[in-house]
Amino acid sequence: MDLKARLIRQALDEGFVACRVCRPDAVPEVPARLDAFLEAGYHGQMGWMEERRSWRGDPSALWPEARSVIMLAESYAPEHDPLAVLDSPDLGAVSVYAQGRDYHDIVKKRLKRLARWLIDQEPCAVKVFVDTAPVPEKALAQAAGLGWQGKHTNVLSRDWGNWAFLGSVFTTLDLEPDAPEVDHCGSCTACQDVCPTNAFPAPYRLDARRCISYLTIEHKGPVDVDLRAALGNRIYGCDDCLAICPWNKFAVAASDMRYHGGAGGSLAELAMLDDAAFRARFSGSPIKRIGRDRFVRNVLYAIGNSGNVTLAEVARDMCDDADATIADAARWAVQRLSRARDI
Repeated sequence: MDLKARLIRQALDEGFVACRVCRPDAVPEVPARLDAFLEAGYHGQMGWMEERRSWRGDPSALWPEARSVIMLAESYAPEHDPLAVLDSPDLGAVSVYAQGRDYHDIVKKRLKRLARWLIDQEPCAVKVFVDTAPVPEKALAQAAGLGWQGKHTNVLSRDWGNWAFLGSVFTTLDLEPDAPEVDHCGSCTACQDVCPTNAFPAPYRLDARRCISYLTIEHKGPVDVDLRAALGNRIYGCDDCLAICPWNKFAVAASDMRYHGGAGGSLAELAMLDDAAFRARFSGSPIKRIGRDRFVRNVLYAIGNSGNVTLAEVARDMCDDADATIADAARWAVQRLSRARDI
C-alpha cells in the first residue's frame, strides 16, 4: 500500500470521514471571488478577512515550501432535528456545531496526530490549520474532491452531507492530487428559500451582514432593528440552510460525542447570567468567545420574539444595564412583548 493510501486509512482511523489531496495552487479562482466579496461589503465587521488578503486568496503564498494540501472532513452531524427547537420560543437555539466542546481543539489534536504519523512514515515538514489562519478551506476542499461549495456557500458531499468541520495539513511531500469535485446542487434552492433574513443575494453568494450566524456571533453592537424579529429564538448561530439540505440523507454520525450537548436552555435563565456565570457555563465551548454581553444581547432579542409576556419582567430589569447594547435590546424586547400582550 502506497503512502497516500495509508494516509487515507490513518485519517479514517483517527475519526475523519474523508481525506483528499490537492496542490496549494489548485484554487486560482479564489482571489477574484474574495475581492468581489470584500468590495461588496458582504464581510460586514469581519475586518480580519481583509487582513493578509494575499494569503487568503492564494494558499501557495501562505507557505511557499508546501507541495501538497491534505484536506480532511470530520462529521458533527446532530442526533436530532436541529430545527425542532425553533418551535419552542422560550428556549434558546444554539447552532449544532457549538452545542458541545470547541471543535478547534478537538479537530486540531486529530490533525496533529495525523501530521506526526505522516512525519514518521516519511520525513517532511508540515503545518496544520483548522479555521484559525487565512486558508480558503472550502475552495481547497472542493479542489481536493472532498465535496463542493453549495448554494449556501458551505461544503457538502454526496457521502456525508454538510455537517462537517474542515481541517488541513500542508506538507512538503509531493502527494498525488485527487480530482476536484463538481457541483451537485442542480436546480435545488432549499437553502436559499429557508433563510429567515434573505442573506443570499444569489446562489453561491452570501451577504454576511444579513446572516444570523454572523449577526449573533461576529457582529458587535446593536443588530439592525429590521432584522431582529427574523432572529427568532436563535441565540448563537443558525442551522437553517444546513439542516434543510437534502444531501443530509447521507449524513455520517459524528465520531466524537463531545460535539453534542445542551448549550441552549431557558431564555429566562440565560438572560440572568453574569460574566462569571457565563464563563463557567460555557467553559470549553465556542460560545465563550463572544462574551457575556453579546450573548445576553442575543437572548434579549429572543425574549422579545418569544411572544411570552411573562418574560417582559426579565427584560425590564435589564433596561438600564451598564452595557448600552444590552439596555437597547432589553427595551426593544419589552416594547415588542407589550405589543404582543395588547394583541
